[in-house]
Amino acid sequence: MNRLYPLKFEPIIKEKIWGGTRLKSILNKPFDSNKKIGESWEISGIEENVSVVENGFLAGNDLQEIIEIYMGDLVGDRVFDEFGLDFPLLIKFIDATDVLSVQVHPDDTLAAKRHESLGKTEMWYIVDAEKDSKTISGLNHEMDKAHYLNHLKNNELKDIMNYHDTKPGDVFYIPAGRIHAIGAGVLLAEIQQSSDITYRIYDWDRKDDSGNSRELHNDLALDAIDFKKHTNYKTNYKSIKNQSSKILSTPYFQTNIIEFDTKIEKDYVLLDSFVIFMCIEGEFEIEYYDTERIKVKKGETILIPAVIEHLNLIPVVQSKVLEIFIPEPENDNSK
Repeated sequence: MNRLYPLKFEPIIKEKIWGGTRLKSILNKPFDSNKKIGESWEISGIEENVSVVENGFLAGNDLQEIIEIYMGDLVGDRVFDEFGLDFPLLIKFIDATDVLSVQVHPDDTLAAKRHESLGKTEMWYIVDAEKDSKTISGLNHEMDKAHYLNHLKNNELKDIMNYHDTKPGDVFYIPAGRIHAIGAGVLLAEIQQSSDITYRIYDWDRKDDSGNSRELHNDLALDAIDFKKHTNYKTNYKSIKNQSSKILSTPYFQTNIIEFDTKIEKDYVLLDSFVIFMCIEGEFEIEYYDTERIKVKKGETILIPAVIEHLNLIPVVQSKVLEIFIPEPENDNSK
């Protein structure tokens, strides 16, 4: 069997009415400039949206097929033991030129009961944001279901949400149950559980060309919403140059940031997980199996199989990269 290597996938491009052109102009995604593109699914195991390899001898094979062949060598033995052929994460870039609908996602328990699915906990890393951009995350005061329903009945949901000034480099952790919305003018990287279940609770009273409102899921959402007010909705982190700096770790994924202008040696012997790199700025090479190299450019995402335990990151120019993997179970310190 041929040796596994760092895998790039064909971006799954999603046209959206609220999309723009920054996925092409900033992140170099290949699509017609006249189209409004809202999302690029970088790595996905979602049914009917399974990513297809675009480089090397596995080109043309989809993610599920190669997990079936390589199992733990690709994703890590403990990851394969838990998830089998299902890839556990969904990795995206999102470009919003208009504010998106306000949503909430169910947790694992509720999603399993209702949809036979994983829940959806996610995080956003802000790549670019226009002046005065806002991100909605959480509620601005403590409440219970009865108070929430009263605001819903009176069309006052927009008055109880937390609006955050948003700039490049900001991080928002969105655990299942947290009300949230991406604001206008925001370009972000999204790391999430492999689930496409969304409960839409408010869409800014918008109508389509026929005068119809979008479908809302307020009955379903009620059992999913976290009604508590939390103290800090933005994730604080410190990026130390030329090393992996942790942004956050959850039971579902850990995300680090690496800002580097010199070679970095990476040792994943103790990790037992695949690693994903999302190139946010710059351009770099990955050196693996001692002598082999692959280049990663701004806007590209690459999956490092678990069997590759040693590699070097070599910058072509100063670069900024998100490093994502499945942590050991005890590493949950996201709260």
